[in-house]
Amino acid sequence: MVEERAHPRAGVDYPGTWQTFETWFVDDAACRAYLEGIRWPDGFVCPVCGARDAWRTSRGMWMCRSWNRQTSVMAGTIFHRSKLPLRTWFAAIWFVCAQKNGVSALGLQRVLGFGSYATAWTWLHMLRRTMVRPDRDRLGGPGVSVEVDTTFVGGRARGRNTPRYGNKAEVLIAVERLEPRGLGRARIAQIDPKFRKDDIFNFVAANIAPGSIVWTDGDRLFKDLPRRLGLTHERIVLIGSGESAHSALPAVHRVASLLKRWLAGTLHQGQSIEHLDYYLDEYTFRFNRRTSRSRGLLFYRLLQQAVNTDPHPYETLTA
Repeated sequence: MVEERAHPRAGVDYPGTWQTFETWFVDDAACRAYLEGIRWPDGFVCPVCGARDAWRTSRGMWMCRSWNRQTSVMAGTIFHRSKLPLRTWFAAIWFVCAQKNGVSALGLQRVLGFGSYATAWTWLHMLRRTMVRPDRDRLGGPGVSVEVDTTFVGGRARGRNTPRYGNKAEVLIAVERLEPRGLGRARIAQIDPKFRKDDIFNFVAANIAPGSIVWTDGDRLFKDLPRRLGLTHERIVLIGSGESAHSALPAVHRVASLLKRWLAGTLHQGQSIEHLDYYLDEYTFRFNRRTSRSRGLLFYRLLQQAVNTDPHPYETLTA
């Protein structure tokens, strides 16, 4: 039987305030030691052969005795081969998590004193790739209501000949509806207009657990969901009913409104279609942790995911 770990505590497992942060992480050596405790909580494990028999070199690396290879705690993570201090990375993660609405690349550049905007932009996109765990639980469950609907995000259309949604992207949103009131977790993803039906089906299959009660509008693309995925489907046909969309599906429309406000307020509608999914991941990360009382806990969780995320150099981000 695997022993369940205790819930992380402020002041013990993570810094609760910025003053504590500065006390804990005075230099890169302290940051590496903390990161080792997160990556290998039960002691060093060789990422190549899985062996535990190793010794520390004078450079702070781990030498695996069976593989005879040195490993850094930053190897294979988003910090891999970073030329800037690890303490600067920690500060960036703290600022990203400490601000309820996040921080823009320009804001991060200014607060950390980066010489270029590209560095701040790259770091933020690398962190966004850590914000979604591939093994996360699906929404809903037996008897739990989940609302699903689409919306459009993006800047305003300009020019007489510009189509109304020409510079917008369609986004699919799923939100748990709590009883008697309130919102649970959310999932958000961009839809490719060429594969709209497939994208909707794959999104629901990947993000909503069987047995859930799925509430949608009358879009015909939702009609096959219950038959293929084992869901209870409740369709709300709005045309001719006299009921508004936001009152029929209040949870998903509330999230859509908050998402658009966040994109406009934090990113100033500067998100690109190519990277939109990662901005949506960041918003989902923040929304699902909106009730957390400690910003330090978000810092701790993001570091946990950072050491389990492959490196993403600038060249791959912009390819």
